[in-house]
Amino acid sequence: MRQTPLSLLVFMLIATGIALIASGWQPYDRATWLMEVMPVLIAIPILWATYKKFPLTTLLYWCIFLHGLILILGGAYTYARVPVGFMVQDWFELSRNPYDKLGHFFQGFAPALIAREILIRHQIVKGAKMLAFIIVCIVLAISATYELIEWAAALIMGQGADEFLGTQGDQWDTQSDMFFALIGAISALLLLSHWHDIQLQQIKQKLKGY
Repeated sequence: MRQTPLSLLVFMLIATGIALIASGWQPYDRATWLMEVMPVLIAIPILWATYKKFPLTTLLYWCIFLHGLILILGGAYTYARVPVGFMVQDWFELSRNPYDKLGHFFQGFAPALIAREILIRHQIVKGAKMLAFIIVCIVLAISATYELIEWAAALIMGQGADEFLGTQGDQWDTQSDMFFALIGAISALLLLSHWHDIQLQQIKQKLKGY
């Protein structure tokens, strides 16, 4: 496997751009849309700027891309109103739209692989068990920070932050959000670590050739 082709990243960039334009054309709430897609707007220039000096594995680029699309869709409708979430709610007879939980699952899934790639490639942590522990701690720290941002938004915006918070009347929403991020991190480590290791080794060999 070679370094992730630039053409693939261009495709992801164009697809993300189209999704951003479509979601931002007439979002349910403009302020909520901006807050939800802000991570995408921040990530795009960082990923583009680091492509040559610190190219990521193709697996990680795909995970970040999918996470971005989830954020963009949630921003367009607000998480409590995403249509596919209502479909799932009806199928499983749930009490609320579960799309928010998908977002928080990926808030653990993608960052777990990001943290794993950085820690391994910079040789910051040794030992598989300690690596997994540190990754989970990082994901929970990110999730907790996001919940603090939501809290700050609620204090600043008052009722105007309801769409951003998306609690849907659940008093345990904060705790369940962090729990789903934890599940996402563990799932990423269990399902993708072997595949990730293969791509990390291949990209290491490729970079040595420069």
